[in-house]
Amino acid sequence: MIAKFTVSNFKGFNQEFSFDLQNTNGYNFNTSSVEKGIVNNALIYGHNGVGKSNLGLAMFDIVGHLTDKSLNKNEYSFYLNALNKSTTAKFHYEFLFDDKILVYEYEKNDINTIIAEKVVIDGETFALIDRRVNEIAEINFKGTENLKKELTNGLSLLKYIKNNALLEDTEINSVLLKLYGFVDKMLLFRSLEDKKYIGLEVGAISVQQDIINRDNVSGLEVFLNTAGIECKLNVVKEFDSDILAFNYGSINIPFADIASQGTKSLAIFYFWLQRLKEVATVSFLFIDEFDAFYHHELSEIIIKELKKTGVQFILTTHNTSIMTNELLRPDCYFLMHKDAIQSLAKSTQKELREAHNIEKMYKAGVFNV
Repeated sequence: MIAKFTVSNFKGFNQEFSFDLQNTNGYNFNTSSVEKGIVNNALIYGHNGVGKSNLGLAMFDIVGHLTDKSLNKNEYSFYLNALNKSTTAKFHYEFLFDDKILVYEYEKNDINTIIAEKVVIDGETFALIDRRVNEIAEINFKGTENLKKELTNGLSLLKYIKNNALLEDTEINSVLLKLYGFVDKMLLFRSLEDKKYIGLEVGAISVQQDIINRDNVSGLEVFLNTAGIECKLNVVKEFDSDILAFNYGSINIPFADIASQGTKSLAIFYFWLQRLKEVATVSFLFIDEFDAFYHHELSEIIIKELKKTGVQFILTTHNTSIMTNELLRPDCYFLMHKDAIQSLAKSTQKELREAHNIEKMYKAGVFNV
């Protein structure tokens, strides 16, 4: 799990910006939303322009150099903050694997080039390189003794270890392997666009084609009807290709031609939900503007479906109607400003209880970062 993330000099984040998922309050309701003292289900609120989307991009920067999964490098143009005088962006992750804290931090001057990199497990450094000093790496994992220690061209030290070392079966190496597996299964997507995602998959994906190929058309039909969209779906031929269509008795109309933006957004969510339901397929999920086209009751359905998967997830939203203790808890709702983010629980001196109407309190200005 991701326990804490800190970034600076990346896009809109000029100074150090920390997102701490460990600062929980021990509430005895919605306990599944927190696991081992770490927030497992989080919703982020904030005005337009505070950096919610950039926070997702920052957290998923790690995918670009530790995996070969899709990254959408166009999203990472204008990499450094325009006002910061430093030549590198700094990233700091704290993960919990097997009850051990793994700290991974690095600095980059663009999406491809790593200047410095460090891995610390339970307080002990196991990998280190700082190219501002030299290009000689320090590597202390068992099984890496014969690796070349000089790394040029800004390559990732951790990816070099991943691709070239035969790691011994040790407790520390197991934690490192957990990191590789976790990052390999991270997923970010937006409900606004079906082709923009980061992580998990490789290459372009057709949502409709995937649903058809997986024989999930009837499942999508049930899902849409449950969401309040009464419809019947069919698969028809168009220019020698199978496409999804709405069925109106003797007439089939292509899904893409008449589906509302909200319905298309639901189809995108259903597409990813099938992967989330597959055991150990997704490790961490970030959905930006997850309910941009949803009625608030539908937003609740989406959150409940996500909670069933057990996957650690973060959603950004402007929808305060789902700011309720019936869904999550005050230490799982976060308020974000340009220079800080913290939970509702940490944004007031009031003792919050399950019976409190936290949406009403939010609108009354009770919470301040």
